[in-house]
Amino acid sequence: MRFHFSPKTPLLSLSSSSVTSLCLRPFLPSAPKSPFYPSLACHVSTGGNLRMDSTSPDPSSSSSVSVDSVADGLKNQSLREHDISNNNNMNNENKKNNGKLSLEDLNWDHSIVRELPGDPRSDSIPRQVFHACYTKVLPSAEVGNPKLVAWSDSVADLLDLDPKEFERQDFPLKFSGASPLAGAVPYAQCYGGHQFGTWAGQLGDGRAITLGEIMNSKLERWELQLKGAGKTPYSRFADGLAVLRSSIREFLCSEAMHFLGIPTTRALSLVTTGKFVTRDMFYDGNPKDEPGAVVCRVSQSFLRFGSFQIHASRGGEDLGIVRSLADYAIRHHFPHIENMSKSESLSFSTGDNDQSVVDLTSNKYAAWTVEIAERTASLVARWQGVGFTHGVLNTDNMSILGLTIDYGPFGFLDAFDPSYTPNVTDLPGRRYCFANQPDIGLWNIAQFASTLMTANLISDQEANYAMERYGTKFMDDYQAILSQKLGLQKYNKQLVNKLLSNLAVDKVDYTNFFRALSNIKADPSIPGDELLVPLKAVLLDIGKERKEAWTSWVQSYIQELVASGVSDEERKASMNSVNPKYVLRNYLCQSAIDAAEMGDFEEVRRLLKVMERPYDEQPGMEKYARLPPAWAYRPGVCMLSCSS
Repeated sequence: MRFHFSPKTPLLSLSSSSVTSLCLRPFLPSAPKSPFYPSLACHVSTGGNLRMDSTSPDPSSSSSVSVDSVADGLKNQSLREHDISNNNNMNNENKKNNGKLSLEDLNWDHSIVRELPGDPRSDSIPRQVFHACYTKVLPSAEVGNPKLVAWSDSVADLLDLDPKEFERQDFPLKFSGASPLAGAVPYAQCYGGHQFGTWAGQLGDGRAITLGEIMNSKLERWELQLKGAGKTPYSRFADGLAVLRSSIREFLCSEAMHFLGIPTTRALSLVTTGKFVTRDMFYDGNPKDEPGAVVCRVSQSFLRFGSFQIHASRGGEDLGIVRSLADYAIRHHFPHIENMSKSESLSFSTGDNDQSVVDLTSNKYAAWTVEIAERTASLVARWQGVGFTHGVLNTDNMSILGLTIDYGPFGFLDAFDPSYTPNVTDLPGRRYCFANQPDIGLWNIAQFASTLMTANLISDQEANYAMERYGTKFMDDYQAILSQKLGLQKYNKQLVNKLLSNLAVDKVDYTNFFRALSNIKADPSIPGDELLVPLKAVLLDIGKERKEAWTSWVQSYIQELVASGVSDEERKASMNSVNPKYVLRNYLCQSAIDAAEMGDFEEVRRLLKVMERPYDEQPGMEKYARLPPAWAYRPGVCMLSCSS
């Protein structure tokens, strides 16, 4: 089977704002003309080195017996596939007897520690870590009277964990890091990244400590990670801790995004430490003590673009680590690429003048890069579809699995504004605003591809083809999502452009508008003065001129609905299945945070339950779908800093 891709205009010959220009910028008057855009050129030159700062090795070294004893010689362990199978058989027997597994029965694996180079030191002194993918380090957050305040039964099911384990008295101790979890081999990952477009050098897990990987009964690999569990070598000048405020937001949004159908890391538990953490939330010189907390994050992998970038930036022998990391990722998380047959002949014309061809079966790293590009494009398209703004799309926050990762200052569009950013540090240039996310995704893919080129894993041609695929995949998915949201059988560019322009002019609530839109009837005979009745609750305070603009749009929309031939009832059900009624608005988070900081966690748990069914009507919970109240616009609610 042979495929050909021959775009009339190669994506990378377009301007830096190419992806967004196809879906947002031309018809959104408030979209920013960001000064960052000249830096978003994505063409990669063959043989070029990454322009990153290198650092001299740290001559000092030390070791910690306690961490090495926990590791128990794991680096020299050879874990065979039949050993994993035997463990699974034993665990399956336990499940037959008990339904689910206890914490002691979980089937641990430690492939990263076993297969990748580690730091010879195991202390948490802030430093540059060279020639290593991780540092073994124990959680060190101080706890007083830790309490489990929220948990996800859904995530427990992924791990085959018995939900009754949440009732254990020692659960808060284990998931705050105060007490070791049997079978865990804790470590912090080393990575770098571009922050706001500038290479930042080594970053790493400064307050996240991975406990290891759980192999469930389906042979799925799930990493468990404690965020806020104490210092690591990557903490720099920070304390490695997290506050309750940011922990609630991360816990709730991880789960909310999953139930919206958007790829994401997950959250098993939220534990308060019983201690206070000092934070300057607004960076205004007025720090205050806030309750400390630890979230147990869960993901099939926490590898990110920066995991590869840090080693490529250092060059020399570290280029071999880039290859080892790529081999590891493909082996464990992209096995279909490892097993790809040469007979498939996956060849693609690049559309260049010389009609060059990229054959993905001849280089597994090229096929892998293309898949990462497409997964990333699909993720960003889903964000745009649901009105989600990540806020900090640095390359160290980009998952190689195409997951939403690292929830800091995120936000959903309450009022449709393409220039919206939830991050106060992003306000000057709005690099990471809603409208820019598609372009930033492409820019980040360019940095990742450049990393692999530096390690001689892919060619210039293969890198550029991966970025072409990003643009194509994004537009395909974005157009399909918008068509589904409108209940249309095919994409209508003119109709969508006009709609998004209207939404931006009148700052309409994005979520509520699409939910209300399903109430429009495919009836051309409806009088003009009645056309906007189904949208009355979302089209607020608009004058005569704007009513005429909206009436004109609804008339065009009804014509499309009539042409589709789908019944109103069928279309309404279909639209409501993709247009959520409930999203995790910032003011909802803040209400739960305010109560939690007073010791009442019931609102956190209630909000979690609502967000687990975002597309259902949920009688009695309508207040969670309301527009933000006036108090929600005070500083610190809808515009949050990264301080956590």
